[in-house]
Amino acid sequence: MGCFSFFFNRRSESPKHFPGFEDELSDVQNLKLYSYKELRAATDDFSPANKIGEGGFGPVYLGKLRHGKYAAIKVLAAESKQGAREFLTEIKVIYDIGHENLAKLRGCCVEGDHRILVYDYVENNSLAQTLLGGGHSSIQFSWRTRTKICIGIAKGLAYLHEEVRPHVVHRDIKASNILLDKDLTPKISDFGLAKLIPVNMTHVSTRVAGTIGYLAPEYAIRGQLTRRADVYSFGVLLIEIVSGRCNTNSLLPLEDQYILERTWDLYEKNRLVELVDTALYGDFDPEEACKYLKIALLCTQDSPKLRPMMSTVVKMLSGEIKFDEHKITKPGLISDFMDLKIRSTPNKSACANHDPKKNQCTTVSSGSDNAEHSPSSSSNTTSQSTMTFTDAWDHTR
Repeated sequence: MGCFSFFFNRRSESPKHFPGFEDELSDVQNLKLYSYKELRAATDDFSPANKIGEGGFGPVYLGKLRHGKYAAIKVLAAESKQGAREFLTEIKVIYDIGHENLAKLRGCCVEGDHRILVYDYVENNSLAQTLLGGGHSSIQFSWRTRTKICIGIAKGLAYLHEEVRPHVVHRDIKASNILLDKDLTPKISDFGLAKLIPVNMTHVSTRVAGTIGYLAPEYAIRGQLTRRADVYSFGVLLIEIVSGRCNTNSLLPLEDQYILERTWDLYEKNRLVELVDTALYGDFDPEEACKYLKIALLCTQDSPKLRPMMSTVVKMLSGEIKFDEHKITKPGLISDFMDLKIRSTPNKSACANHDPKKNQCTTVSSGSDNAEHSPSSSSNTTSQSTMTFTDAWDHTR
């Protein structure tokens, strides 16, 4: 069954739908609808004590459902117009697909003015809160644990990019959107910005949405979106996982502020091992760690065509195939496109931590996001990207 072979499973006691949402949701297969009363009871009337996250979408609560199972209950803020689009996108993209490295959407509530998403609860927060969280987590991220997380994220992206039809581009792969379950299995979350790439299309042209530091240059500058934009973001995230620090830190000396630039500099000097997280206290395989950083550089090359597909990345990370180090070219660096016109406001959650060595990332999204599908024969589309900073859902405890 394809990702979008949908039909609506209406229950006899379905709540009233939010005006304008019924048509949008009518083709989602077997969509489970929760009543507002049920979710209100599950969260103890949305008690502040049960609040586990806050973002541009709205608050996230821990809830205990009728059969005793815990869920993450994500509430759309009533005033969030951008959130309304993200709400619908998230349901349509993620509800009918399942993979062990994707967060599982259980259903939603669209009763009256309420728009709520219900996810399986993931016990160990996000990578932003744990690994990059400034020492506030009790989780021990051994080298083996880090390799497991890297490979798991890569597998989840390979599934979205190559197995789902139409292909799914996440557009916001970053540490705060990678959740960890009780076994530290990574779960890619937050599909509100996701785009669909039909198999006969080379790219879609769209306004930019994502997170500075993770954005691929061709996407940030021209709004040209392909699966290779996610590959770039994954490459940056891979460096973060190996190094234990966020990708951007304005408190460091200029040459160290952007971790991708620092990685390239150390690669050229044959000193990549210096980037590995000191919190590992030397308990890692230096050759393998450097290999992971070189794979990250392959993923972040300036030319999208030179970046590997995610299924190839999985095989390289797991050691199934080798790669030619001589094929690594200079990455597309953030300093090369930071002169874009960007209106910024503080972001509190993208790389939430208080450690000046790790610092914060910044989320951006466009005010409008109407995609223009471009057939393979079309020329590259250029668009002026005007971006505004928003908070992203950060699954915290």
